[in-house]
Amino acid sequence: MDALWPLMRAGLFRFDPETAHGLSIKALKTGLAPKAKLKPDPRLVVETGGLRFPNPIGLAAGYDKNAEVPDAILGLGFGFTEIGTVTPLAQLGNPRPRIFRLTGDEAVINRFGFNSEGHGSALARLEARRGRGGIVGVNIGANKDATDRIADYVAGIHAFAAVASYFTANISSPNTPGLRDLQARDSLRQLLAAVLSARDEAAIRVGRKVPVFLKIAPDLTEEGLDDVADEIRASVLDGLIVSNTTLSRAGLSDAALAGEAGGMSGKPLFERSTVVLAKMRKRLGGNVPIIGVGGVHSAGTAADKIRAGADLVQLYSSMVYEGPGLPARIIRGLSEICDREALGSIRDLRSSRVEEWASKPIP
Repeated sequence: MDALWPLMRAGLFRFDPETAHGLSIKALKTGLAPKAKLKPDPRLVVETGGLRFPNPIGLAAGYDKNAEVPDAILGLGFGFTEIGTVTPLAQLGNPRPRIFRLTGDEAVINRFGFNSEGHGSALARLEARRGRGGIVGVNIGANKDATDRIADYVAGIHAFAAVASYFTANISSPNTPGLRDLQARDSLRQLLAAVLSARDEAAIRVGRKVPVFLKIAPDLTEEGLDDVADEIRASVLDGLIVSNTTLSRAGLSDAALAGEAGGMSGKPLFERSTVVLAKMRKRLGGNVPIIGVGGVHSAGTAADKIRAGADLVQLYSSMVYEGPGLPARIIRGLSEICDREALGSIRDLRSSRVEEWASKPIP
């Protein structure tokens, strides 16, 4: 697969990005992507948030929005995957074009706006895969025209409690007007109280308490990070995901496409997202699980996220440029890092450079 990827990429890049995305989903559905041949490495196992991850590398939400191919994704070598963002009611999202490749920067700008088939479709697919194993998180969001957005998150908890390995409350997409306002302290307090209460209610019905993670933006100020950290400490939230896409265009060389509205992801996001990750690790201490996301494209950058304070790492945009063999290459690379540094566990790296990253200003 790796040897064929340059040719496959050239073919996919002849299509607009959204069409290429759809073609890749179809390829996974038909089994065209071979399963990764990875030897299990016990040093890469991570136990956090009440779950046991076979390795720390996951696919972020945004690719498999409607839970069409979670098992095929896990077959690529990922230790976990996250479907969604899924909204209670089906919605089309923003008009096309709404995703742009910035090839020279290996970046992506998107303004999808939570395009979703709704709870019903995703739930039916996850119900159908019960018993297959693997960690599949469910990223929940609110409909654009919802009159009570917190109620939409509560509905997501109740809908998917029996099939979600964990939940992510996504309040950080820049493409739904007003959504990021839920990161403000009073709104966040109300959201966390409602979502965690719903989780506890659902636990009585399904017989287990599903972990809940909160996904924040990389565009928060230092004061905003303080507020989020204070509310997390005051709650029983299970973990944090740092971070979503950014409105910043720092580091982009493609001036024409940089003007497109939406959230930017890919290599240029690595610095900002990793600084914010480290700052949140410093604020929250060592006990709150954190998933680091943003700009990961190699074993080295994945390890750097862990050194900055992440327990687990997610990627997505780099798959556009590096192809479906990337997760297996990263996982093998992490094993090599364990060999080279004589690590008993990849967790031995965690927070080893948190002070260095946290001392940097947010770019």
